[in-house]
Amino acid sequence: MSFLTVGHRGVMGVEPENTLRSFVRAEREDMDQIELDLHLSKDGALIVMHDVKVDRTTDGSGLIGDFTLDELRDLDAGHGERIPVFEEVLDAVTKPIQAEIKDVAAARVLAGVMRERDLVERVDVLSFHDEALAEIRELLPDARTVLVAQGPMGSEIVTRAQAVGARLVSLSLRRISLALVQECHRAGISVISWTVNTPADLALARALGLDGVVTDMPAVKRAVEGGLTDW
Repeated sequence: MSFLTVGHRGVMGVEPENTLRSFVRAEREDMDQIELDLHLSKDGALIVMHDVKVDRTTDGSGLIGDFTLDELRDLDAGHGERIPVFEEVLDAVTKPIQAEIKDVAAARVLAGVMRERDLVERVDVLSFHDEALAEIRELLPDARTVLVAQGPMGSEIVTRAQAVGARLVSLSLRRISLALVQECHRAGISVISWTVNTPADLALARALGLDGVVTDMPAVKRAVEGGLTDW
């Protein structure tokens, strides 16, 4: 694949993360893909938010799973934005989506939406949770899965990715070694890293031979397109 630039929670460096405003901005900045995070509300809606609690990114307090969708709608997610559900993001932008399962229970609900809306070609499913990716593959054998990891990294990354059918891994830039990237590539697994926000980060990603980056900043996409080493 060509070098992939993924907008992290939209473009959270310049817009409120995981909001429609952020996703629309990511599309306008021509990110190749848009990444978002999924939890389930108390009444089973696919809520787009990173943390298990609403405290950091809204004016509310408490666990997402303790709120109904209507209650979550009352919260301000930044600049007057409301917390979106997954389906709203699909309707707001046209770019491919990387949907990260934060709550393992969300896997079955996500699979249902993907089946109903025929999203296998548009949505890649990511997770730190191997069991969530395995369930997605069981429910949707043709789905593209992406293993996310940040802890100690060695050959087990390749083994885990192969076990859940992932042809792409998304790894912390600070944990990746050149040897691991090469081992992944030999196994036919592509590697992207997060979070790449500076010229030095991008230079490291290039030096490691990565296949793409996850970024908060629109400037990274422009640098990739223009072959820039500074901005």
